[in-house]
Amino acid sequence: MNRGALNHASSDGAAHTLLTKAQRVVIKIGSALLFDPKTGLQTDWMAGLAADVATLKQAGKQVILVSSGSIALGRDSLGMPTGRIKLDEKQAAAATGQIQLAQAWMEALRPHDIKAAQILLAPEDTETRRRHLNARATMQRLLDYGVVPVVNENDTITTYEIRFGDNDRLAARVAAMMSADVLILLSDIDGLYHKNPRHHADARHIPVIDEITDEVLQMGGSANSDFASGGMATKLAAARIATTSGVAMIICDGQTTAPLSALSQGARASLFTAKLAPSTARKNWILSALETEGQVKIDSGAVGALRGGKSLLPAGVTHVSGQFDRGDLIDIADQEGVVLARGLAGYAHEEAQQLIGQKSTDFESIIGYEGRAELVHADDIVLMNGAERQKTDES
Repeated sequence: MNRGALNHASSDGAAHTLLTKAQRVVIKIGSALLFDPKTGLQTDWMAGLAADVATLKQAGKQVILVSSGSIALGRDSLGMPTGRIKLDEKQAAAATGQIQLAQAWMEALRPHDIKAAQILLAPEDTETRRRHLNARATMQRLLDYGVVPVVNENDTITTYEIRFGDNDRLAARVAAMMSADVLILLSDIDGLYHKNPRHHADARHIPVIDEITDEVLQMGGSANSDFASGGMATKLAAARIATTSGVAMIICDGQTTAPLSALSQGARASLFTAKLAPSTARKNWILSALETEGQVKIDSGAVGALRGGKSLLPAGVTHVSGQFDRGDLIDIADQEGVVLARGLAGYAHEEAQQLIGQKSTDFESIIGYEGRAELVHADDIVLMNGAERQKTDES
């Protein structure tokens, strides 16, 4: 057994410390917590979690919910039979249930004067750079307004079989995309065990996992195993996505009335540690493309703004070259052609050309729509160190 991957110290203090220090928290809720086929929507449980969310926000934290439940709600509303149903029936159920799910979260958060917004995503929305930028920018603006985004997979238009546990992976992708500090998976189990605790009385709880090895993955069973009916295989897949993106992840029992309060008070959980900070992981993601698709040159004022951690505005751009689309990686150079930074373009090259030296108040009259103020947002800029800078051949 690889003892380096598993840490048998208690996770209680570490989980509490994470929640205390975290500025951005993503919480994933499974459909079994939200909906009971016999009693319907679990409004009391939602109220308890909403109170937990309010406590986090009062402490200055930003919160994103990734909530399952639309298919279960829709099936019940449409009177669909129990058991397996066809893909188009699942999509019809999701279309009906998504409205109810969003409304339920709005009602749960309303007593705390917290607004909710619905975000429907497909995997490509978090993986393709252009769509990633759009989704990230929208959620960032909602968070800036103090809104809690409620994210669900866009099950109404998926063309593949909707598999149990997909929202675990979606939650990890959202956490990575938003550079969250921690992802919390609320489950029907209090963490990872070395074998199925439902079948083995001697199953050992694993409180801290420092590395997701093949041995750890085997503890979750296969996607079709009986143990995986609780989603452990997909939770471990989510842990791999999250931790490699700099996001720590916690699996805890979500069945209590206020699960986050219980976690803060020492409830047992499994903590998956992240080796990198989210900002470092995002820098690596931005630089994952070996080649850039274009370049912009900037004036001295924009150089100073960049070095001060500001976004790049078109007003500071003096030259645009290359054929790039929104979301492509571009070089940002000074007037001598020395590359100072790289970043993800907020506009395609044709629009960037038109916006050279312009202020955001004039964008609509130039390109036909208001657009965003930044050519490259600060979150999408990586400054180059001395060794990385290079003089380009472009004039």
